[in-house]
Amino acid sequence: MPSIHKEFTVAAGIDSVWAAFRDTGAVHRLAPGFVTDCKLEAGGASRIVTFGNGIVAREVIVDRDEAAHRLAYSASGGRLTHHNASFTVTEDGPGRCRITWRADLLPAEMKPAIEKMMEQGVIAMEKRLGGRTV
Repeated sequence: MPSIHKEFTVAAGIDSVWAAFRDTGAVHRLAPGFVTDCKLEAGGASRIVTFGNGIVAREVIVDRDEAAHRLAYSASGGRLTHHNASFTVTEDGPGRCRITWRADLLPAEMKPAIEKMMEQGVIAMEKRLGGRTV
């Protein structure tokens, strides 16, 4: 099963960065342009996400771990038969956070397309969260 791992550091404190990730109904504000719309479904256990490229996916919120600053979700629809992903936010010095985004998916042929989407998502999140640090 292919896995994709993206990691980046932003110039922002952990409280503000985690607040952006933990708001599961506002992913369109966390990654503007990459995500153009997000609607929570009843109870907030899932969301319908519209991406800038026109793809619409239903994402189930698997876990939101406040202590670990970790959000896990799975996506369904389209050509993917399996997709599970997570974001983890960790402090990386004063006013800096490291964000780790991991995804496992099937079929394997989808890896290049999903990896390209994740790269676009990283760029959008970096801009929104305070820019990449060196």
